[in-house]
Amino acid sequence: MLTKWLDNEWIAKSLPMKKPSRHSHSRREKPNRSNRRDDRAETRSQHRVQPRPRLSREVAVLYEDDVVIVLNKPAGLLAVPIKGSDVPSALSLLIAELKPRRQRALIVHRIDRFASGILLFAKTDRDRDALIRQFLAHTPVRKYLAVVRGRLKEESGTLVHYFRREGMYQQLRTARDPDAARAELRYTVERAFADATLVRVELVTGLQNQIRAQFSALGHPLIGDRKYHRKEAEEQLIDRVALHAAYLKFVHPRTGDTITIECAPPQDFQHLVQKLSRSGRSKQ
Repeated sequence: MLTKWLDNEWIAKSLPMKKPSRHSHSRREKPNRSNRRDDRAETRSQHRVQPRPRLSREVAVLYEDDVVIVLNKPAGLLAVPIKGSDVPSALSLLIAELKPRRQRALIVHRIDRFASGILLFAKTDRDRDALIRQFLAHTPVRKYLAVVRGRLKEESGTLVHYFRREGMYQQLRTARDPDAARAELRYTVERAFADATLVRVELVTGLQNQIRAQFSALGHPLIGDRKYHRKEAEEQLIDRVALHAAYLKFVHPRTGDTITIECAPPQDFQHLVQKLSRSGRSKQ
C-alpha cells in the first residue's frame, strides 16, 4: 500500500544524485507475448533511495537504465528551469549529472514545484516521443498522496470538473465553455482525521495543478495550498502543499516491459500526517 510508511515509520535520509539504492521501489514486468497483459511474467528488482526533500539540490534516483531515468523531486525544486532564471531545477541538475556520461535528459511530464515525488525523464528524443504518446493517451498510472481539509463524505469517488487556464491558475468553468478542459481523477480515502483527510488520488487526465484545483472546487483544498486557498498560508504543520507523487506505472519505450515505481513521502509530509493522527481520532 502507498501508506505502509505510516505503520512502518519510514524515515528517510538524504542522498545527492546517486544510482538507484534502497528505499523506494521499482518493478519491471516483462510482457508475455502469448497472453493478455494482466498475465505478464514478472521479474522484480527493488531500488531504495533515501531522500531529504528540504535540501532542494539533493535529488534521488529511483530508477535508471540507458533509456529512461526516474527522479524523486524534492518539494520546492522546479521541474524545469524558468526562462531567464538560474534557479536550479530537476532538469538542469540532471543535465549536469548526465553530461559527463554523454547522455541527455529530456523531461516527459511535470509535477508542481511545491509537490514532491516521482518525475520521469527520457535520454533520447525518440524515447521521449514514445513516452509522451503514452501520457497523451492517459495510459500511464499516476497516483498521488494528498492531505485535504475536512472529511470527505464518500470513501471513494470520481471527480470531474472543467477548467480554463488563466495565467498560472485553473479557473473553474462548465462543460459548455468551448475553451474549458475536462479534468477527471479518482480518489480513495486512506485515513480520516478530525478535520482533514489523507487521500490516494489517481489521475485520469493531466491538467496543470489538477489535483489542487479539483479538491479546491470540491470545497476541500489541499493543506498548505496557498495558491488556490489563501488561508492555507497560515498552516503551521507543513510549509508547502501536501501533495506527493507516490506511484508511476508506464511501458518502457524500448523493451515493452511495464515499469512500476513507488516512492514513499518525505519527512515533512509524514510529520503532517503524524501530527494530524495525534490531534484527534482517526480511522484507517
